[in-house]
Amino acid sequence: MRSLFLPLALALVFGAAIAASAQSSGKLNVSVAGVRNDDGSVRCGLYSSANGFREPGREMRGAVAPIKNGQATCVFNGIPAGTYAIAVFHAERNETQMETGLFGKPKQGYGFSNNPSSTFGPPGFDSAAFAYKGGALNLPVQLSY
Repeated sequence: MRSLFLPLALALVFGAAIAASAQSSGKLNVSVAGVRNDDGSVRCGLYSSANGFREPGREMRGAVAPIKNGQATCVFNGIPAGTYAIAVFHAERNETQMETGLFGKPKQGYGFSNNPSSTFGPPGFDSAAFAYKGGALNLPVQLSY
């Protein structure tokens, strides 16, 4: 009886550790809708703080997704639990950075996690932030033009 207890206890401990690890990091799918055409791609940036939010090259991770029927899905794997925000734009000519016009108005479609509405300028990190607890999460983003 004693010899069965130790392997069973070890199996439970290792199983709990594996389950905790699986919950602390996982897969984040960003489903982007409202893309006006299937030209180019959709680029998504995952930001972990307000510091550098929306700034090219300051994202924690980036992803590029093909467009089909006005929709795209950016996938981020191995993301640890935490607070994040997503910024997205439609790179119609496969640009690596969003192009802006007069007064900084975007020339392409753009969107953010939580789909915040803002009358004056782009939203800040707090408006777009969401808590990610790990595992699998599907996050919808609607583009604006």
